[in-house]
Amino acid sequence: MSRLICRGELIEDRWRWVDVDEAPAPAAGEGLILPLARWCAQRPGLDAARTGVWLGPDDDVAPLLPWLATLPLIAIRFPVFTDGRGYSLARLLRGRHGYAGELRAVGDVLRDQLYFLQRCGFDSFALRADQPPEEALAAFHDYSWAPLSGG
Repeated sequence: MSRLICRGELIEDRWRWVDVDEAPAPAAGEGLILPLARWCAQRPGLDAARTGVWLGPDDDVAPLLPWLATLPLIAIRFPVFTDGRGYSLARLLRGRHGYAGELRAVGDVLRDQLYFLQRCGFDSFALRADQPPEEALAAFHDYSWAPLSGG
């Protein structure tokens, strides 16, 4: 298992990322994070408590809206750190649609982004492989601006 930052702490990741063409089979105590298209197609037969969904920067959140209250995790993939569309998806999910579950930033996620990702609504972060999560924890104290309020 890999380690990630979740709500300001280092934890062992108990979720397994499922790529588009992979056949998912969860291990005991493990959840699956499925791509949006696969989640939509298989949703009726999925264990809602152990299945999350991942969004790419071009994905529309509309198919998720009826099920936001039951989704334990939504991961937003950043293909490159300069792609800011994931920030917008997070703000839509948290602010406009009231998503209260775990919102995870994944992909090309760097320490320098963490403070701002958190301000947009992310509460967990799977950093790029060359970014030590132990060192990245300090990023949440890089600035002293007040947190955003409301949505």
